[in-house]
Amino acid sequence: MDIPVPSIIYPVGDPIFIHLKGDKTSKEIRYVTIEPLLSEKEHLKYNQIMDSILVKAADEVVPENEDQLRKLMMKLLNESVQIEGKLIPVNILDKLLGEKLVSISQEEYDKISYYLERNVIGQGPIEPVIRDPYLEDIHSIGVSGVYIVHKILGMLSTNITFGTQENLSLWIHTIGERIGRPVSDARPIIDGTLPDGTRLNAIYSTDISRKGSSFTLRKFMEIPASISQLIKWGSIDANLAAYLWLLLENQMSIFFSGETASGKTTMLNAALPFISRKAKMYSVENTAEVSPPQAAWQQLITREDGPKESQVDTFTLLKVALRSRPNYIIVGEIRGEEGAVAFQAMQTGHAVLATFHASSVKKLIQRLTGVPINIPVTFVDNLNSALILQAIYRKGKFLRRCTSVEEIEGYLEEAGGVITRAVFEWDFNMDRHRFRGMNNSFVLDKVAIRLGYADKRMIYDELALRAKILNRMAEENIFDYYKVRDIIWNYQARGLDGIPFEV
Repeated sequence: MDIPVPSIIYPVGDPIFIHLKGDKTSKEIRYVTIEPLLSEKEHLKYNQIMDSILVKAADEVVPENEDQLRKLMMKLLNESVQIEGKLIPVNILDKLLGEKLVSISQEEYDKISYYLERNVIGQGPIEPVIRDPYLEDIHSIGVSGVYIVHKILGMLSTNITFGTQENLSLWIHTIGERIGRPVSDARPIIDGTLPDGTRLNAIYSTDISRKGSSFTLRKFMEIPASISQLIKWGSIDANLAAYLWLLLENQMSIFFSGETASGKTTMLNAALPFISRKAKMYSVENTAEVSPPQAAWQQLITREDGPKESQVDTFTLLKVALRSRPNYIIVGEIRGEEGAVAFQAMQTGHAVLATFHASSVKKLIQRLTGVPINIPVTFVDNLNSALILQAIYRKGKFLRRCTSVEEIEGYLEEAGGVITRAVFEWDFNMDRHRFRGMNNSFVLDKVAIRLGYADKRMIYDELALRAKILNRMAEENIFDYYKVRDIIWNYQARGLDGIPFEV
C-alpha cells in the first residue's frame, strides 16, 4: 500500500509561500520556499537601482529605526526608477533633472521593492523561514545547505542556499553589525538576539569552523505559550502545573533543567503568571528570552563587547539585583560563578528561578557542586525543586515533556550525598504524568506551613482545586497567555469568585 506524501502550501506574509513537498520515492519531506523570481535582466536592474540608492543615501539623514529606514529606502527607490506608463510626480521630477532613471514595469517594481526590503531590512535569503511561525530552529553549516526544525515535522532540508562561502560570511558579518555584535577573524563567534527575539549563534571564518562559516537561529514566540497550552500539548499535566502554581506563588526556588532545545525557557515563561502580580521581579540574562508579565520587572542583560573594563557579566548583575531587594530573581542560565550568588540569594530569602543544562537531578547536583560553579554540597538544599525536561521522539512524533520533578531535601552525611524526593514522573509508554507526591511532598508541606494550614494535608485539596481550574482552561481552549494570566491572578485575588467558569 502506498503511503501518501504531503504537498502543503501556506503563506508566511505576502509575497512568500512555503511548500512542504513530499517525495514519492524516498517519502522524505522537503521544505521549499517560494519567492518572486528575478530574471537575469531584472537582476541587472536590481543592481543598478541598489547602486543608485546607495549614492543618494549619502545625502540623507541617518534613520534612527527600522520604520524610518523602510520609508527612506522606498523614497530613494521611487527617485531611482521610472515605472512604465506612469508619470513621474512633480516633487520627484525637480530633483531628477539630468539624472537617468531605471525603467521598470509595475511587476518588476513589486519584485525589486520586495528584494530591497528583504536584503536591506530583512534577513536576506532566510527571510521566508524567519517569517514562518511553525519553525523552531534554523541551521546552516557552511554552504552545504540550510536546515530547519519544524514544530510538527522535525528536521527538514530546504531549498535555501547562500551559494558561496563569501556570501554566507558576508551575511553573518552584516547581521552581526546590525545587532551590535560585530564579527571578525579576531572575534569569530556571535551570541546575540535579532530584533524579533530570535536567538543567533554564529561562527565566522574557516579557521575554527572547518566547513566554513555557520549559524544557528532559535526562534521564540513573541507572546509566550501559556501553561494551559502546555497542558494541552502534554508537556505537563494539570497536577504538575498546579504544583508549580503553589510553589511559585509561595516564593519557592525552582530550576528548569534539561538538554538543549528541551523547552526549559518555554516552561519557565509559561509558569511566570503563577507569581503574584504585585511581586518585584529581576531577570538577568545573556540574551533576552524571559518575559515576566508582572509590572514591577527589571530586565538586566549582560554586556560582553567592548573593552574589558566596560563589560558586565551575569555575576555582576546578580549582585546588583540582590541589592535591589526583589521578591524573585530569574537567571537566564547558570553556568559559572554566578551560581554562588544565586544560592546566596536563596539563603537570604529571595526566590530564584533559572534554566540549567543537566539531563537529570543527579547531574544537576554534580554540576552545581563541581567546577566552575562550586556550590558547597551542604548548600544545595536552598533549591526547593527541579524540573527535568526532555525533547523526545515517540511513535514518530517529536515531543517535549517534563519527565520528572524532584524535590531537594538536603545533604545527609550518612547517605554520602544530597537526598531528593521524586514527586512527578512521566510514563513513556502511556505518555502520562504520574503524581507520586500525594501526602508525601517535602516542599508542599513547607508551603502548607507557610499558609498556616492546621492540617498539612489540606494543601493537597488546594492542589486538586487548582488542577481542576487549569484543566478546565485547557478543555475550554483558553490558551491566550494574557487571558490565562488574568484568570490566575483573579483567583489569587478573589478565589473562585474570580474564575469565569464553573469548577
